[in-house]
Amino acid sequence: MLVTLLVAGVLAGAAVGGWFFQRDHHLRAFAATPVSLPAPVTVDVPPGIGPRTLARRLAERGVVTDAELLYLYLRREGLGPRLKAGEYEFSGALTPAQVVEHLVSGKVKLYRITVPEGLRAQEVFALLAASELRLDARKLEALSTDATFLRLTKVPAKSLEGFLFPDTYAFPRGESEEAVLDRMVMRAYAEYQRAAEATKPRVHLGMVEAITLASIVEKETGAPEERARIACVFHNRLARGMRLETDPTVLYALYLLRGAYPKNLTREDLRTAHPYNTYKVAGLPPGPIANPGAAALRAALAPDDCDDLFFVSRNDGTHVFCPTYACHEALVKQWQVDFFRAAPAKPPEAKP
Repeated sequence: MLVTLLVAGVLAGAAVGGWFFQRDHHLRAFAATPVSLPAPVTVDVPPGIGPRTLARRLAERGVVTDAELLYLYLRREGLGPRLKAGEYEFSGALTPAQVVEHLVSGKVKLYRITVPEGLRAQEVFALLAASELRLDARKLEALSTDATFLRLTKVPAKSLEGFLFPDTYAFPRGESEEAVLDRMVMRAYAEYQRAAEATKPRVHLGMVEAITLASIVEKETGAPEERARIACVFHNRLARGMRLETDPTVLYALYLLRGAYPKNLTREDLRTAHPYNTYKVAGLPPGPIANPGAAALRAALAPDDCDDLFFVSRNDGTHVFCPTYACHEALVKQWQVDFFRAAPAKPPEAKP
């Protein structure tokens, strides 16, 4: 009787061992068999999701073929606690083991957004709100003038205008408005420091002043080769105590006064009293009027060496430059009077 029981026990143990061996072999085969995805698949992994629920979600999206086997694999490897929340993208041919490795790595899906040079803060906020990041434009705008947030980001101004560096960024879905703005500000600091290393000896501008001048240069020309020369004109005017008399600052002043940009500037607009109106106020305006890029920052701190005090638009995005007022008057007649008289057309709208 005892021998019979011992034999039965051995056989039962062998059967259980065989079952575990088979299961383990099956799991290894499952984990190593790739699944080819015909198109990228995005799966959201919320915080606190359980391994079984996650396995089912991945199977429903076609990332793995068997939810139960994936769950058993996660349990066997003890990976449940190591899974990280976030939005993940899967593409191509992936084995379940590679899928799990991706989830453990925390390499969440990133959304790229490009912020062009020369946008105003409100335009940047609208761009971020319309992107796949789904940020709150009203919160972004509130943060941009919030004293506490400005102090945390070490912005030495009353708003983030000028400190939202134009670049291509990559953020995960769910990134906070604070984190996005902070990253842009940090990029602005880094680019300013790079530009400051090449500052010419005759240039004496603090950070806010340099960014302010760079923002004016950015708005005055779309021709990259002109930035340093336009900056030279403004530096020459500042050195002589002349007003800058630059239209983009008037447009910004009118925006602050009226909440909207005019399509065209009038003589009355140029006479409007405001700290940002450089036709009325000497020196630089109180702060930036847009968010300049790296090239404009370099131009503001390392301008060309020139004698020019004026520039006139050729009506094609470029300018002609003059050292004297007499020369300037002649060019205004040529490019702003005779040009439109010879080819009647609606003058180009002022660009904010």
